[in-house]
Amino acid sequence: MRYDNTPPNQFTIPMIVATCAELLWLEEGKYIHGLVSKSGLFAENSAVGSSFVYMYAKCGVMEDASLMFDEIVVRDVVSWTALVIGYVHNDDSEKGLECLCEMHRIGGDGEKVNSRTLEGGYQACGNLGAMIAGRCLHGLAVKTGLGCSQVVQSSLLSMYSKCGNVEEAHNSFCQVVDKDVFSWTSVIGVCARFGFMNECLNLFWDMQVADVYPDGIVVSCILLGFGNSMMVREGKAFHGLIVRRNYVLDDTVNNALLSMYCKFGTLNPAEKLFDGVHEWSKESWNTMVFGYGKMGIEGKCIELFREMRDLGIEADSNSLVSVISSCSKLGLINLCRSVHCYIIKNSVDEDVSIANSLIDMYGKGANLSIAWKMFCRTQRDVVTWNTLISSYTHSGHYAEAITLFDEMISEKLNPNSATLVIVLSACCHLPSLEKGKMVHQYIKEGGFELNVSLGTALVDMYAKCGQLEQSRELFNSMKEKDVISWNVMISGYGLHGDANSAMEVFQQMEQSNVKPNAITFLSLLSACTHAGYVDEGKQLFDRMQYYSIKPNLKHFACMADLLGRSGNLQEAEDLVQSMPICPDGGVWGTLLSACKIHNEIEIGIRVAKCAIESDPENDGYYIMLSNMYGSMGKWDEAERARELMKERGIGKRAGWSAV
Repeated sequence: MRYDNTPPNQFTIPMIVATCAELLWLEEGKYIHGLVSKSGLFAENSAVGSSFVYMYAKCGVMEDASLMFDEIVVRDVVSWTALVIGYVHNDDSEKGLECLCEMHRIGGDGEKVNSRTLEGGYQACGNLGAMIAGRCLHGLAVKTGLGCSQVVQSSLLSMYSKCGNVEEAHNSFCQVVDKDVFSWTSVIGVCARFGFMNECLNLFWDMQVADVYPDGIVVSCILLGFGNSMMVREGKAFHGLIVRRNYVLDDTVNNALLSMYCKFGTLNPAEKLFDGVHEWSKESWNTMVFGYGKMGIEGKCIELFREMRDLGIEADSNSLVSVISSCSKLGLINLCRSVHCYIIKNSVDEDVSIANSLIDMYGKGANLSIAWKMFCRTQRDVVTWNTLISSYTHSGHYAEAITLFDEMISEKLNPNSATLVIVLSACCHLPSLEKGKMVHQYIKEGGFELNVSLGTALVDMYAKCGQLEQSRELFNSMKEKDVISWNVMISGYGLHGDANSAMEVFQQMEQSNVKPNAITFLSLLSACTHAGYVDEGKQLFDRMQYYSIKPNLKHFACMADLLGRSGNLQEAEDLVQSMPICPDGGVWGTLLSACKIHNEIEIGIRVAKCAIESDPENDGYYIMLSNMYGSMGKWDEAERARELMKERGIGKRAGWSAV
């Protein structure tokens, strides 16, 4: 056409520019832009300018698209729509929504929104989760009569689905006249995502009645819904259904099945699935690594990650977090560092969840200096702060943990309930009533809901700081209490020698719907020991059988201490000798100390021999045995005990004085 010296007009240019846009020929489009500028066609028709806005937006050059839009003298709905949709498709939904609002505010008759403009607006609202703005646009569609448009109806459904409004999504779905697979997928997906699985399945059957065949995306949405809702039986049944009916079993469905079984914690089906496919996608490998980590099978988690690395498969953030956690739990610090190097090499160290896991790993491994360095160069969120504060608390640096909390507040970052629980734990260990009260005041002023964990942490803090009345008052005010809450209150009374109150709280616990556990009885037995309540202690020890709780070494040690302190040494010895588990040095040591206090030499000698057999490295047992023989005038036996100590290479530890 140009060779024939026939000049293009306002009809030719938009068609040519649209072709450049579809082919993503940016340079050719710019060349045509130059020709049009020289010929002065922009002033003649807005369609020419609109076509260039569309072309630049399609090629991802929104700055040039915006400049082109500004040059258009007479704008119409086409030019506005090209700009709005351009911003949305180039991941700037907020700017796109602003343009649509500006169009509606200043637009004349030729600039009224159409169905395509609204489609871009709904997509922007869905991407941003802007429910209020979406409702406003919905109202605009109804007022302008565009609500009956198929495009608008489908876009509304998609927007409400993305915003997570199940009711509105379902209402919008019902209004769609020609329901395609995308419409069914949108409404089924949002129902599955928020756990409305009965509605989800009903829609799934209705879809097939309407002769719309479910694709892999629909099936995977339902599987992921079962996984998130932890509906194990129903999820397995649906798996059987899709196999029997020969539904699509593509990568999307297989990945969803793996994810579902990993969330259920039933790894056998997941492993069978994984082993039965020769070529899995990257997502599948990562799902399995995450699944092993979630189930606490740390060895398999690390092994599979190594295999992934050997095959050159890239690990995602979830699997890396699982591997770091697995290495940390197994105490494999060097391997943790190797994983850290892998993370740096693959440039994923800026991921907040990965950085948080590394801080936690180094913190729990007592490498607080490295944890601190990572914290300083990380884009921090509340989890990052919680992780470091928890690391300092875990390592016994309680004052530093509280200082970090103060810094967090000074940086205007709002803590959550988990932060406050960690800080209150640090206050307990110091113990610092002043700091604990400050945290409590912060909770009140911040309007935090006193949930079970936060309420329990406050009860524990006041109890350990000696404020039992305040602790009990808070405990009584808690609307919901779990077994930990009851244990904390019982332990608080026991710690301060108030066995009567501890027993009273236990009686209330039994009357509630909360079942006591092994820690409950350990706290009660400890309280009875300090108070000298022998009969009550025996009754509690027998009461454990009622709740099918088997006593452990600590329970037996407590009972041996209780009986021993009260002078019932023969009964204490019989109890220890009849233990279903092998007594350790701690149990024998407790009984031996009681024998020494009550001057029960014969029993003491028998116990000392058992204690030495249980813990032959403890020099104190040999010395006590020797001294007891000496007190009976059995000097040969006393000397033999000392010689045995020397033969085994056990030296008497040097004493020390605080003076």
